[in-house]
Amino acid sequence: MSIDLRAFFQATDPSRTLFVNNLSDVKYYIDFSSVRGGDIIGKLKQKITFFKPNEATCTLFTGHIGCGKSTELLRLQAELEKSGFHVVYFESSEDLEMTDVDIADVLLAIARRVSQSLDKITLEETSKFNDLLQGAWKVLNSEVTGAKVKFGGVDVGVDQEKLSLAFGIGEITTKMKSDPTLRAKLNQYLAPQKTNLLEAINRELLETAIAKLKQQGKNGLVVIVDNLDRIDNRVKAWGRPQQEYLFVDQGEFLTKLNCHLIYTMPLSLKFSNDYGMLTQRFPEDPKVLPMVPVQWPDGSVHEQGMALMKQMVLARAFPDLPADERLHQITEIFDNPVTLDRLCRLSGGHVRDLLRLLNTWIMEEMALPLSRETLDQVVRARRNEMMMPISDDEWQLLRHVKQNKKVSDDQGYQKLIRSRFVFEYRDSGESWFDVNPILAEARELQ
Repeated sequence: MSIDLRAFFQATDPSRTLFVNNLSDVKYYIDFSSVRGGDIIGKLKQKITFFKPNEATCTLFTGHIGCGKSTELLRLQAELEKSGFHVVYFESSEDLEMTDVDIADVLLAIARRVSQSLDKITLEETSKFNDLLQGAWKVLNSEVTGAKVKFGGVDVGVDQEKLSLAFGIGEITTKMKSDPTLRAKLNQYLAPQKTNLLEAINRELLETAIAKLKQQGKNGLVVIVDNLDRIDNRVKAWGRPQQEYLFVDQGEFLTKLNCHLIYTMPLSLKFSNDYGMLTQRFPEDPKVLPMVPVQWPDGSVHEQGMALMKQMVLARAFPDLPADERLHQITEIFDNPVTLDRLCRLSGGHVRDLLRLLNTWIMEEMALPLSRETLDQVVRARRNEMMMPISDDEWQLLRHVKQNKKVSDDQGYQKLIRSRFVFEYRDSGESWFDVNPILAEARELQ
């Protein structure tokens, strides 16, 4: 069967998120829930649609960056919409400066996205919200000059139009993201008023919107805040790491919005000394999307996980073939079926890492079938990149993980998790950790 090399390369783009509502993307989607400890997305859907459809809920969703969280959250969005819910999904990295996030930034980003999504719904009374925005505009106007218009009686530097709530918030959040000086001043103004801000969002935006959505036959409102797991963990000016500050110190505010909420959370927080406090801030423990297991803790092959990872690769080349028929076409892409096995094993079950290796491999070889020799070259180059920042102490931690399949809760292990040097696996009620297989072949771990 003839394969278009360029199309195969494009289908393996590691930065591409699958949209399961898209007929072309759904052909690439592989359901890994059977080897990931259960259908997490199905359980999230049931909580919202069956158990608590008329109550506000808040869920933290985590996992290694690149393991497929966005694809699964977009699947959840599609299923919730089929169940009659209005869903607002957005990537917080588009609204926030991820190196410097405050709780007011997150609340305003949610308010903006919800008001944008519900632009055809008239909000009857937004006086408290307008008062807060006017104060923010005063801060802006003390720093910014330019063409002016009126918004609630306050001059702002934008085109002369009547500003919607979404537009007003959007102007503020855009300036907060782009200018660190303005961001500091606006947060200094908003920080003491976050309780008022929360009340304004609930009473004047969310509660009104949900009532009108239900009049239109909808069952409720769900907000999915993706990419919040990507916030930098640099230390705030007062000495608190940013991730702990937002999810632990300010976690209560994240839970108080009166709609269904799902936030992605940095996986490294699971290994923070403040994790116990975090679980007290939120109504339930974070939901974890683990790696796809490709081997068991004893080193033996995890047959089911390997089979699904191979299908993920083959679906990129043969999206229109049934799964069993794809297996007969392996040598159209690889010089040997064992070469495909090695690719899947070296990925450690990390979806994006596998696609990254494969995508680079295609560029290097520029022809099919792909050879084991070129794969090994790509892997060696990747290993060298990964090894450069690893300290002697971290090598010792990695040796401990490789031997014991466990992770402790200190700062060293947090870095190993954030850097994807160590992966977490779950299957059939069992949970374990292991070293990224690319690193596992390093001389330092032999």
